[in-house]
Amino acid sequence: MSKPLEGVRVVELATFIAAASAGRFMADLGADVIKIESAKGDPLRYTAPSEGRPLDMYENTTWDLENGNKRCISLNMKDPAGKEAFFKLLDTADVLITNWRVQALERAGLDYESLKGRYPKLVYAICTGYGEYGPDKDLPGFDFTAFFARGGYFDSLRQKGSVPFNGAPGVGDHNVGMNLAAGILAALYQAKTKGIGEKVETSLFESAVYNMGMMVQASNYDGIAQHYPINVRENVNPFNSAWRTQDDRYIQTCMPDYNTYYKRFIAAIGREDMVEDERFFPILTCQKNGLTTEVYDAVMEAFGKKTAAEWKQILEAADIPFSLCQSWSEIRMDKQAEANHCFYDMTYANGNTRRLVRLPVKFTEMGVPEYNAGPLIGEQGPDILKELGYDDAQIQEMQDKGIMFVWKDERK
Repeated sequence: MSKPLEGVRVVELATFIAAASAGRFMADLGADVIKIESAKGDPLRYTAPSEGRPLDMYENTTWDLENGNKRCISLNMKDPAGKEAFFKLLDTADVLITNWRVQALERAGLDYESLKGRYPKLVYAICTGYGEYGPDKDLPGFDFTAFFARGGYFDSLRQKGSVPFNGAPGVGDHNVGMNLAAGILAALYQAKTKGIGEKVETSLFESAVYNMGMMVQASNYDGIAQHYPINVRENVNPFNSAWRTQDDRYIQTCMPDYNTYYKRFIAAIGREDMVEDERFFPILTCQKNGLTTEVYDAVMEAFGKKTAAEWKQILEAADIPFSLCQSWSEIRMDKQAEANHCFYDMTYANGNTRRLVRLPVKFTEMGVPEYNAGPLIGEQGPDILKELGYDDAQIQEMQDKGIMFVWKDERK
C-alpha cells in the first residue's frame, strides 16, 4: 500500500492538540513523524480526569487520537547535548511543527528567522493561540478561550438570556490542526519541487474568525448579525431550528431558502391550513407581517405530537434536510459513521477494547490507514539516535545524564 507522504520526515515540537493533530494527519499518510517530549511528557497525557476516563499511560484514548502512528524521543532541550541531538534530527527533517510561544522559540534560537538560513528547504509550521502579531500575540491560548470565546461562538451562539453553551475539548483544535496541515502540504510541495522552504502559520483565533466569516461579514449591515445572541424562536428563518419531539428528542432542520421548502415542510407537519396562506409565504412577507414566531410555534407544536422515529420517516419521505441531535454515545455506534470508516476498535494490552476516532480525510488508493497507538514517553528515542549516528555507549550516557529519557515500560 503506497502512502502519499512516504519518505517525508516531520519533527514535532508541540504539546496538547492543535499542532499535534496536524502531525497525526501526516503520520497517517506515511510521514515519519517524530514527537519530541520532555521527561515528564506532554501535558495532554494527563487530561483523563477532565474527560472522565482512567488516568492510565497504557490506555490513553485521547493521546492515541492525537499521536497515533508517531514515534517519540524525549530530550532535555536545555542541555547542550540534548540541543545538539535535536539539531541533528532537524538536519534530516522536511517539516518542523511547533506550538511553542514565539518568545520561547526566540529564547531557544528555534524561531523561523534563526533557522531558515541553516535549513533553506525546511517547512516551518507554527500554531499559536492568537497569531504571531498584535497586542495579544504572547497570551496562552486554548480552544475554549482563543477559539470559542474570542472567536464568537460562546457569546453569539448561546440562547439569549442564557449562559454560553458547554464547550467540548478538541473541537477548535482539530479544526485548526487541519488548517495547519493544509498549509504544510502546500509548502511541502513547493519545497520538493522548487527547493524553497516556507513558514506556515495559523492560530486558534484566526481559524475561528474564518469559520465565522459569513456572520462577521454580515455584521457590516444592520441585520440579524447585529442582534445576536437571539432567542431562536425569533430567528429570521424559523426553519433553521431544532424541534422537540414527543419522546423528548430534538430534530434539527436546515432550510436556508425558506421559500423553496415552505409548502413541502408545512404539509409534512400536517398543517395543510397554512400551505396556501399568503401571510406566511414568501419569507419577506412573513417577516413583514411579523409572523415568523407564529410559524415557529406551529412547527414546534406539531413536532411534539410524534416521536423522533415517526418524524424520521415523514421528513425522509418529504426530502427535508434534517438530523436527529445525537449524543456522543450514539455517535460512537452510528452505522453511517461505521460505514465510512470513522472508527477504529483498539484492543489495549490490558484487554480493554475501546472505539477510537479516525481522521476525516480518506484516500482510495492508499486505503484506510493502520492505527498504531501513540508512543510512550521517549519510546523510540534510542532507535532514533542510532539513525542519527549515535552508538550504544553514547545513548546510554545520555540516558544516565538525563539528557534523553525513556519511559520504563512496566508491561515488559
